[in-house]
Amino acid sequence: MVDTLLKKLVPNVATDAPKTKSQLELSISRKQEPDRNHHLGGRSFYFFDFDDNIAFLATPVVLFHKDNGEEILVSSGEFAQISRQIKEEGHFYDHILDFDDKNGSFRFYRDYEQSLWTKAFRRKQAFEKDILDILNQADLMWKGPSWNCFYHAVFNQRPTSIITARGHSPETIKKGIRLIYKNGHLPKEPNYLDIFPVNHPPTKNRLGHKLNDTDVAVMKQKAIRMSVEKAFKDYGYNPHHRFGMSDDDPRNVELITEEFRALKKDYPDVSFFVISTSHGEFIKKEVFTDYSVEQNLYPRHQLSLF
Repeated sequence: MVDTLLKKLVPNVATDAPKTKSQLELSISRKQEPDRNHHLGGRSFYFFDFDDNIAFLATPVVLFHKDNGEEILVSSGEFAQISRQIKEEGHFYDHILDFDDKNGSFRFYRDYEQSLWTKAFRRKQAFEKDILDILNQADLMWKGPSWNCFYHAVFNQRPTSIITARGHSPETIKKGIRLIYKNGHLPKEPNYLDIFPVNHPPTKNRLGHKLNDTDVAVMKQKAIRMSVEKAFKDYGYNPHHRFGMSDDDPRNVELITEEFRALKKDYPDVSFFVISTSHGEFIKKEVFTDYSVEQNLYPRHQLSLF
């Protein structure tokens, strides 16, 4: 059973070119749009979670039976739904997570160590292989709820941060997104403000967290603040700047909102938005210090969010 699931979830792809291309984005007649507050000197900054938000990948999470060590593979979306059942009442009560990067539950969300030999032959990391696999599928199968928003940010070269629970290096994340660009689904590569794979050991150190820290939502909070501060450093402070982040995990959304409230206290004239994409929804929320204003958006209204 495990072998069958593994073949389904983690394909072995050895080429940059997918066998078949899904429908490509058409940007020939599309014109770049200025930032919402460009006339006031403001910029719009976009922050994105990747999995199940920008794109659906088949990267599995591995659960271990606490008695016999038997492995069960579940998708990231399934894991988000059943994670609270682990060690609690529910179907997965008898299963545990192993946080060892090499052999544990999230080993497919980490880079493997490369020898000089594998580097010479440019062997791809798991994230790159998973990206290549989705490019063989129809758009409907892999483009996530925030894809249109991500495309808009890339097309208009908005400063963009990727803030993900993955533990790959930032360069691996760039390489994976570069494959999407090379295969025609993006008009160019993103204008990266920063990349925070919060379970990547050097990134954890940068965030001031210990290597054994496992609370992704808390680490994402720190990454958000660092991205906002980097935006001010790179683009200058302006009270008309606008920041927004989209994420599909309800706990992440809760702590993103909490962090934006804290940032709103520090920078009261700047605007902050959270986009929740869990369970197929697309809820835009402008965050103030003690309340939020929600708006339920349809996918076609995703553009110019921030």
